[in-house]
Amino acid sequence: MEKNYYVGNKGAENEHQVTQFEPEPFKKAKPPEPLNFEVNLVAEAGTKQHKTGTVQVNIPGFSPVKLYCDEQPPVGEDTAPPPLAFFVAGIGFCLMTHLTDIYTARGIKVKSLKLEQRVKFQTNLGTMRELGHTTQGECQHVETHVMIESDEPTEKIQALLKEAEGACMAHHALRNPIPWSTRLMLNNSEISSHAG
Repeated sequence: MEKNYYVGNKGAENEHQVTQFEPEPFKKAKPPEPLNFEVNLVAEAGTKQHKTGTVQVNIPGFSPVKLYCDEQPPVGEDTAPPPLAFFVAGIGFCLMTHLTDIYTARGIKVKSLKLEQRVKFQTNLGTMRELGHTTQGECQHVETHVMIESDEPTEKIQALLKEAEGACMAHHALRNPIPWSTRLMLNNSEISSHAG
């Protein structure tokens, strides 16, 4: 029997409303001002490890996307990608977006572009939780291989990657400490918050 596997589909407008912060309206920038935008997620847990989330970019023209997420048996049912698959794909796809945008804008002739990426993680989730220890995890290394076929000079292709890495917001988040904050709400009351 074939098992259904879900990744996502176009979300309905206003299907999931943000309740804990006020999404900022998009404001068009005037050069040389930078363009500021945000991507908002509303996620909900279901049975076992089933999760759904609606992601919305606040730039006009982007439709909301409803994503499905799961884990492998026995904790999940392998009906959708796990969270880290979306994380890793986001890193690679974001860099590819900037590469293709830049070579198109600069008139750089590229025959093909491929990307291979390995992200190493570590967790004690499956080995220590049963013994009563706190679960811990970390991302240890991101290894990216960009493969370009082109007749352009080597220096031009090297400059392309350098500019794309500098423009890629996902790579910026990986390479630089960024501010973060987390609030914990219990029964509609804040019980803790921390930031760094």
